[in-house]
Amino acid sequence: MGIRAPPLPPEVLVTTDPVPPPNFDSKPSPARMYDYFLGGKDNFEIDREAADKVKEAVGEMMCHGIVWENRRFLQRAVRYLAENGIDQFIDLGTGLPTVGNVHEVAQRIVPRARVVYVDNDPIVLAHGRALLATNSTTTVITADVRDPDAILGHPDLRALIDFSRPVAILAIALFHFVRDTEDPSAILRAFRDRLRPGSHLALSHLTTDGPAASEVAQVVDAYKGATSPIVFRPRARIEALFDGFDLVEPGLTRPWKWHPEFGPKGPETEWLYAGVGALSDGLPAAGGS
Repeated sequence: MGIRAPPLPPEVLVTTDPVPPPNFDSKPSPARMYDYFLGGKDNFEIDREAADKVKEAVGEMMCHGIVWENRRFLQRAVRYLAENGIDQFIDLGTGLPTVGNVHEVAQRIVPRARVVYVDNDPIVLAHGRALLATNSTTTVITADVRDPDAILGHPDLRALIDFSRPVAILAIALFHFVRDTEDPSAILRAFRDRLRPGSHLALSHLTTDGPAASEVAQVVDAYKGATSPIVFRPRARIEALFDGFDLVEPGLTRPWKWHPEFGPKGPETEWLYAGVGALSDGLPAAGGS
């Protein structure tokens, strides 16, 4: 299926790298690569080199299509959840700040919505804290999703999130950076076990069901040297990550097919699956404004 992409912001031409932080480990970071894909400037040469390998593998337009399709799904899912009464969000693996962040979408609908961004890249913390300096209901913490107890017990998260009320867990383009040996299902179960009925999980994930195997192999190779290698999974294994959640309509689907009435649907590709699941007593299966 062809891509019908919305106009993209012009890429920022970076002539010199920003000064790396003291603990910069000279490996490409998925968060900074994603920033580069979106046209951002908060990335280093090593990130751009790895990202360019992905562009070579799938084509530059397709690469833009994948990241913007995913980004539009995030924004529509947050709007859907906020309009249906969710006012607490934990965004796992948030990446670097860009236009249409979770707190911007949610707080347009629920001004006092609480948002906690989580990422293991310290650069995300630095940029996020600067961006959110005057926002008392949104914060950023540095933590790794592979250690859910550290996230759930973090004092900054506990100061904002009330687990006696529904919470949305956002895992957007995240778990394809968690290997099978790191047990992504157990990680999600740790979060699920802290949630009350009415809470939700929004998740998107790269899949082997659609793209050519040769292209998948090239993308996997491009991420081999990154801080987190990439793992494509078939649809059935992605759906299994929603264990304990009931998928709301239209179920697990291509991101651009998920409730387009809630905003721009983005390009149309076959590289991702996405969905939103609810614990019992959650939102109705069919959404709408």
